[in-house]
Parts: sequence; C-alpha cells; structure tokens
Amino acid sequence: MNQGNGPKRRGWSWWYLLFIIQFVAVLWPPFYNKLEPSWVGMPFFYWYQLLWVIIGAVLTAIVYFATEA
Repeated sequence: MNQGNGPKRRGWSWWYLLFIIQFVAVLWPPFYNKLEPSWVGMPFFYWYQLLWVIIGAVLTAIVYFATEA
C-alpha cells in the first residue's frame, strides 16, 4: 500500500517473462512423458518434475531480486 511516502513500484517487468519458461516446461507433458532416462532408479517423468521445483525456486528468486525496488 503505497500512500505517496516512497517510490512507486512498477506493475510489470521484462523479468517476469522468465516464468514462461517454467510454465511451458512443466505444463507441456510431451516434454517429459517418458520413462527413460532414469536417474537413481527414478523414471524421467518424476525426476524432471522434481528438478523443475528447484529451477522454479531459482527463477522466482532471480525475478524477485531483479524487480525489487
């Protein structure tokens, strides 16, 4: 709630486009709908999604710090 006491935050930034990478990579099943290659006995389908949890956290941190006023 900015009441004129400080700098006003912009509503949109080009950094938000990084979220599209995560959105497409996780919500487009043909990218990861397969069993091989497996990693530590875990099918590709599962470790791909778990990897994107970490990548998503990193991308979110990048966008947060890049857009922080």
